Amino acid sequence: MTMRLSRLFAAVCAAFTLFVASPARADLNVVTTLPDLAALTKAVGGDHVKVQALALSSQDPHFVDAKPNLALALNRADLLIAVGLDLEIGWLPTLQVGARNPKILVGNPGYLVASQFVKLLEVPTAQVDRGQGDVHPGGNPHFLYDPRQALSVARAITDRLAQLDPKNAQSYRDNLATFTTELEKSRADWEKRLAPLRGQPVIAYHRTMAYLADWLGFDTITYLEPKPGIPPNPSHVASVLAQGRQRKARMVLMESYYPDTTARLVASKIPAPLVTLHGGTDFKAKETYLQHINEMVERLEKGLAGKGT
Repeated sequence: MTMRLSRLFAAVCAAFTLFVASPARADLNVVTTLPDLAALTKAVGGDHVKVQALALSSQDPHFVDAKPNLALALNRADLLIAVGLDLEIGWLPTLQVGARNPKILVGNPGYLVASQFVKLLEVPTAQVDRGQGDVHPGGNPHFLYDPRQALSVARAITDRLAQLDPKNAQSYRDNLATFTTELEKSRADWEKRLAPLRGQPVIAYHRTMAYLADWLGFDTITYLEPKPGIPPNPSHVASVLAQGRQRKARMVLMESYYPDTTARLVASKIPAPLVTLHGGTDFKAKETYLQHINEMVERLEKGLAGKGT
């Protein structure tokens, strides 16, 4: 009997230890469409938020499979954060409906569209149709390549977290202050390191580089896609190559999720380095937004030195 009581006591102690040692449940469950948004949310939310991104940094954000497990993640979400500007139009609405979670539907506090807080570029002034390719009628949605715009998004996320979880509002604001200081310090360093890129001619694959060019001041002379979302064809590639040679392009820029055969061919014949950038923060591997941008800066530095990545 004594032996049994001893074993029972040991089991209870072990269970209690596990209970005490287990981390506290997060106050908010946040789901974002893109990993950059997840990284920004974690930066300001800290331990008070559990964050999951629906897309991976290795995926083209225009095309994400609306799998049931993603809808399940949204079913449990207190807050859904999207880029907007129709970037996720092909897959997010299906997931929102399938999630059966009214909190994250359009118009409710649990749904936040990041694009409404940034200075938009490439906003069409005339009517847009599919014949023009994958043109976003509200403006270019790839603003998270610019840390200045990302800071505006981080402020908006902080405000929404504070609204949904007022008891931790001061913690969110303190985290934002820390993040702002770190970002501004890093940005000064990045801009100094990439000052030689200002005014330089660059070829890009897709129109994802608009905000990056606006921040760093390089000149995107042409794109490998003849129209946004339309794969390169031989005649257009010949035109791009001619422009690249004439303007002496310093590098060819593209994301890692695009096929690189044509880009490598053009880069080799200009000649210019092909610089491949990751499509976003590797949030799943615990990379931060600042680490992601710094890694991108390092790749651009190599491109300026004539080295491909």
